Amino acid sequence: MCGMNDTPTPRAKSRVVRRVATEAATVTAPTGVRISKLMAERGLCSRREADAYIERGLVYVNGEQVTQLGTRAAMDAEITLATAARTEQARLATILVHKPIGYVSGQAEDGHQPAIVLVVPDNQMAGDPRRFQPGCLKGLAPAGRLDIDSTGLLILTQDGRVARQLIGADSNIEKEYLVRVEGALDEKQLALLNHGLSLDDQPLRPAKVSWQNEDQLRFILKEGKKRQIRRMCELVGLRVTGLKRVRIGRVMLGDLPLGQWRYLRADEGF
Repeated sequence: MCGMNDTPTPRAKSRVVRRVATEAATVTAPTGVRISKLMAERGLCSRREADAYIERGLVYVNGEQVTQLGTRAAMDAEITLATAARTEQARLATILVHKPIGYVSGQAEDGHQPAIVLVVPDNQMAGDPRRFQPGCLKGLAPAGRLDIDSTGLLILTQDGRVARQLIGADSNIEKEYLVRVEGALDEKQLALLNHGLSLDDQPLRPAKVSWQNEDQLRFILKEGKKRQIRRMCELVGLRVTGLKRVRIGRVMLGDLPLGQWRYLRADEGF
């Protein structure tokens, strides 16, 4: 016969429930980082591409094939892509366009055409060894923007790795511009252009700004706020009359004619 003390008190029951819940959480709590996130952080591909490769069985973690979306792995896990995935990536197109004034970088807006309409056989730069293929247009998107009233180098890519490298939150790629200006600029104002200005209530990252000639400045930036250079110049009393991007990372606009395009070469990298 059980005594009265054998019946658990409400407090004891509560402790048991909490302990069981804690033990269950310890057993079921996910460990590690999603493989797709690790792949994107390492520049293997975008997270969306990583999920597609995982579903197709083209991803290996520490030598083991992974096919389940959401699978996690340790931060230092070895992740490799199957040959088929690497072959697909090698076929992804990255295109350099010398954008004229009057074209927008992305979707058509206010009656202005997007720069992608220039990517046609008749506009391909003479001597480009890789000939135009219609498949290069599928999923082709700008990796960064260039204002409608600016000209110069614009990158369009199918490759999530390139997009992340150029416009990812942690991108540290330099962009170089030649900027024709009107107005006076003293040494103190030039120093402010290099470091000390804010836009949208946020301080700008340090830039490299110097005189190219008597009416043209050279800007080298590692960020790309909307109309950043024009707004920076306005803050120090200058008016921009012309803006041309001539370099992104190690890739130069070079002799690419206005309104024409070419493929990124195998020996080039940002």
